[in-house]
Parts: sequence; C-alpha cells; structure tokens
Amino acid sequence: MLRTTGILFLATIIWWLWPDDGLRHPPGILAPAIPAQEMIPPKSLGDFKGYHIEAVATYAMHARVLHTKHYCADGNDLVPYDLALGWGRMSDQAVLDRLDISQANRFFFYQWSGEAPIPPGEIVRSAANTHVISANSAVASAVSKLRAGQLVAMKGYLVNVTGPNGFHWNTSLTRNDTGNGACELFYVEEILISNDPLPADYGKLAAAAK
Repeated sequence: MLRTTGILFLATIIWWLWPDDGLRHPPGILAPAIPAQEMIPPKSLGDFKGYHIEAVATYAMHARVLHTKHYCADGNDLVPYDLALGWGRMSDQAVLDRLDISQANRFFFYQWSGEAPIPPGEIVRSAANTHVISANSAVASAVSKLRAGQLVAMKGYLVNVTGPNGFHWNTSLTRNDTGNGACELFYVEEILISNDPLPADYGKLAAAAK
C-alpha cells in the first residue's frame, strides 16, 4: 500500500512538472473572427471578492488558447488565470510552430528565429494576454482546465476594477496596443470550450464575432 501511494505521488509530481505542449491541429486558421467589442456607458457589476467592478464594453470572442498562466499571488483572488489567446493567423498551427510563446508577470511574450512567420504588427492585432475574472464557479472551473490548443468562446464585459487603498486595474479597449496596460480585463459570464475548430453551439456565445 505504501509503495503504491509513493508511485502515485511520484506520478502526480511528474505530471505537475512536465511541460504541456497542448493540442495540435492541422495547418489552417481555426478562429477567423476578431473579438466583438461594443462600448457601453459605464455600468456597475457590483462588488466581487472585495473589489468593485465596472463594465465599460461588451465583449465576445472565439479564439485559440496559446498559453495559460496560473498566478498564486498578485491579485490571484480576483484574477487567478491569464490566458494568451489568438485569432486569425495567430490560430494557425503553421504560424504558431514558428513562435515561442510564454507568460510571466502578467505579460504575454512571443519570439521567433529568423524571419517572423507573419508581420509583427499582425501578431499584435491577432493575439492578446487576457486577465480573466470568472463571474461564477462554472466559468472558474472551465478556465482552470483550459489547455493550449483548445478553442474557447467567451462572452461578458471588459471592465475596470477598483479596490482598497487606491487599487485600480483598467482594461485595454483596443487590440492594437502593446506593453503595460495592453491586456484585456475580461469579466466572463459564459464560456464554451472545444478541441475542434468550431463548437457545435459556437453561435450561442460568439455569433457577434463572426
């Protein structure tokens, strides 16, 4: 019994430490539409885990998961997961195979060797580091299980957040920016995940992004 427990424990540690390269797909664009954003008058979504959330735009998207990052500190109670997401040619396996993608310190990084697989400006416009605020436990559970290579459709709001001691965290409102402040702060109310290019009920959440 002790030996079996030890083997299971070792297997768990190996699984946790072993890098997950995610799902692979044949070459081709899997998420063709850009995210759909519509500005709205600022709307309070109430208090959430000690923070006040104000919606500033509706947001719906269908994208390929490029990378995920779980944060154990630095606002983890509000945003435990960041998602690096890609659409257009940044959802194409042939392009992604030539990019090294990572996340750290609430940023999304990519690099390549030799010539860029697509113009750098297109990479900026077709991918984003997204700070996810889960509106409910079902969304939180789904986000925690996402893997690189999966396709995800999400719907909710881009938000600004304030908190104690002058805390504030504002969303980006454009897909063209880079650097500090360029990430979307996405309050997700609905989510669908698929290993296939288009979920059967994709239209339910992301028809506006087509």
